[in-house]
Amino acid sequence: MSDVQWFARDWRKERGRTLESVAEELGTSVGYLSDMEKGKRRHNSDWAERLARVYAITAQDLYRHPDRAVAGVTTDSVPVVGLVGAGSVATLFAEGQGPLDYVEPPQNATPHTVALHVKGTSLGPAWDESIIYYDDVRSPVTPDLHGRLCVVGLPDGRVLVKILKAAGDGTFHLLSNSLEEPLLNEEVLWAARVKAAHPR
Repeated sequence: MSDVQWFARDWRKERGRTLESVAEELGTSVGYLSDMEKGKRRHNSDWAERLARVYAITAQDLYRHPDRAVAGVTTDSVPVVGLVGAGSVATLFAEGQGPLDYVEPPQNATPHTVALHVKGTSLGPAWDESIIYYDDVRSPVTPDLHGRLCVVGLPDGRVLVKILKAAGDGTFHLLSNSLEEPLLNEEVLWAARVKAAHPR
């Protein structure tokens, strides 16, 4: 994944690991790992999977703070990890910047559920000032997400809220709920179905 708020450093500290020991286990340099933890280097799904194995967690857990990702614990709030604005583009908070808010969880929340605050009508007038929730990040995209409204990550770092339609060549057409032109034949690195939406 890229440009998604994650808590790799928090998990390393929670597990009592040093940069040196984790870098050695991953076969990378301390500087590279440190930069990745700080968001100075992009991380992708491969790095998330590798780090998750080191910390004995799921890759999705890296995108929630350790104290909110304890399996089996019902959360009483959900972190808002970014804003959705014009063009259905989500601006996700960088590590150390957010979450800047917590909101009530949806009924079907898991310990991995996070939220985005929609500002404006890019998803349609009814969505202005709403909160959307997602948690089950898929990389690669699985067929059950086709035709669904999803939060999606693209190779150039953009994170969008779009309806996924398979293009047949491994790429996707990304459709809007509004009158925006679709994005055609886009490579999608990851996607997570929007599982709930609430007015704010």
